[in-house]
Amino acid sequence: MATVTVVVGEPPYGKERLYTTFRFVLAALHEGHSVNLFLFEDSVFVAKKGQKPPEMPALLDERMPNCEELLKAAIKEGAKVKICGVCASERSLSQSEVLEGAEITSMRDLVQWVLDSDKVISF
Repeated sequence: MATVTVVVGEPPYGKERLYTTFRFVLAALHEGHSVNLFLFEDSVFVAKKGQKPPEMPALLDERMPNCEELLKAAIKEGAKVKICGVCASERSLSQSEVLEGAEITSMRDLVQWVLDSDKVISF
């Protein structure tokens, strides 16, 4: 099995990029691969506790996928999650506000993950 590092910078809501990222991460974990997930730029908010995503338009009678729940599922399945410290600081996001299993670190950790990975993908 491979080690895959996934890098994402999109915000958790408003686009489908993060939902697609989690579909990929969960599929890779399900197939037995090791997954590292590095959150930077606006994606740092994916790890914020207490998310309440907006509802879809009334006609659909559905809710947006909850990125917090998707991240919890990925962590439970074994994903390692790190958050860019500079990006978190610029957005006033502290370690106490993020989910258990997600760690605010530095770009050095991403460099090491890239060097240690079999594959790197960016969403």
